[in-house]
Amino acid sequence: MKMRKQNSEAGFSLMELMISMAVGLIIMTAIASLFKTGMTSAMVVTQRAETQQNMRAAIDLMVKDISMAGAGLPSGGIQLPLGGGATAARYGCDQSGTCHIPTSTYPNNNYMYGIIPGFNNGVEGAVSIPAAPAPAINDSITVIYCDYNFPLWEYYVTFPLGPNGAQINLTPNGSFVPAPPLPNAAGGIQVGDLILINGGNGITAVGEATNVTGTSISFANLDPLNINWSGGTHTNNVYAVSGGLGYAYPPPAGTTQGTAYRLFAVTYYLTVPPAGQTPRLMRQVNGLTPVPVADDIINLQLAYDVYNSTTNALDANQANPFGAGESPNLIQKINLVVMGQSIVTNAKNSQSMYLATDVSARNMAFRNSYQ
Repeated sequence: MKMRKQNSEAGFSLMELMISMAVGLIIMTAIASLFKTGMTSAMVVTQRAETQQNMRAAIDLMVKDISMAGAGLPSGGIQLPLGGGATAARYGCDQSGTCHIPTSTYPNNNYMYGIIPGFNNGVEGAVSIPAAPAPAINDSITVIYCDYNFPLWEYYVTFPLGPNGAQINLTPNGSFVPAPPLPNAAGGIQVGDLILINGGNGITAVGEATNVTGTSISFANLDPLNINWSGGTHTNNVYAVSGGLGYAYPPPAGTTQGTAYRLFAVTYYLTVPPAGQTPRLMRQVNGLTPVPVADDIINLQLAYDVYNSTTNALDANQANPFGAGESPNLIQKINLVVMGQSIVTNAKNSQSMYLATDVSARNMAFRNSYQ
């Protein structure tokens, strides 16, 4: 019997195998490169989105505060106590006595403006931020305005008998329904808050609350912000508001009524936390503990459009109004630039970006234009 011969199939040669493997490796390399590019792009987009979100949150809060600058303050600001042993009052400081910006005393002989520019004064402890672009200038800004959320004006404000300017008593005004909350209620007055008192004798003064109860606010001397000075030689303290008569509101017959408001003195600055953390933007109010606003903020710069009363023109983009001899009372607009950096600070894909905006100081601009 004759057996059929089977045809054997030819295999791959060594050369063919090597070529196939090379082509496969090229394709796999291309796919890996494409995947890496996609992952890098996704990381870049994520970092930019997070950085932009941080900066937008920071700018939104700053714009809200800056736009309120000067609201409720007397035209031109307030003279804080002078003479008789009074030392310069402070802002940007907390109840421990820690001041969070390098220069923290009120300018021009203890004067409280609606806006206090802080040129090159914006990093706690004057710490260097290497990631900030050269020249590495970081600014702070302090804005002051009345808080209309807590209704102190719905109280009768009186001084105890034999006043020394260290306390005011508060009685709810029955004409307001419902009655106002107690001063020490949640969200109410806290130790370290600033209280603006407009007296029946036409004097306005500011005190720092050192104790708050349901019926009174105390203003003891040697407060952390150096605001309270009860000596009779001072003409710009809480004692002077009473006129030595023990009243603010309701006043005796024939005098005008007085009112009280809480002030917000809000300072924005940068701090560099320990343990290698990235810089962050901080918000500090009155004499209270600062709170973080946004992480990974490496640069904060401000410039001001200031009305020049001599030339009747606008001096635009003044980075240092005090250095240029400009008055903060004539600031019309604030130009704000924030720079953020992604958290991957030691990689080539670290992202840095700017956001810029401008804010009209509407309370000050209106007053300066039409007063």
